[in-house]
Amino acid sequence: MPSQLLGSWSFTRSIAEHRTGARYRAHGTARFSPATGGRVRWFEEGVLTTDGESSPFTRTLFLVPGSQGWTVTFEDGRFFHPWVDGQVTHLCGRDTYRGDIAGPQSSGTGVDQDREPASCDAGWQITWTVSGPHKDYTMTTGYRPITE
Repeated sequence: MPSQLLGSWSFTRSIAEHRTGARYRAHGTARFSPATGGRVRWFEEGVLTTDGESSPFTRTLFLVPGSQGWTVTFEDGRFFHPWVDGQVTHLCGRDTYRGDIAGPQSSGTGVDQDREPASCDAGWQITWTVSGPHKDYTMTTGYRPITE
């Protein structure tokens, strides 16, 4: 349940661009907080690094309750994907995002304890495999709770 995510999480992210061979790393904090309409605001801020260059970034998503379960929307309210433990798909123009959302007790593929950055204690991960005429990369993000 997205309400169980409330609080702060550290994250590490790896991005492998398949066409160019570029590798990116990111780290930062994700904060999940209550929002209007029963939604959960998902705000990330961090630093993206490649080839010794670093740049800050932020992004905001929302987890939205509905009659068919929770969905993830972009900040502007556009649908992104259902929130499920397991496989999700998002079409972006002619590119396809195939995601795998996994928690430590998931019925899906589960958290891969041997692969960076996914190893986490009581955490969760999302892996996106993106393919199409404009994009071709794999992005894995591992989240760990921040204990106050």
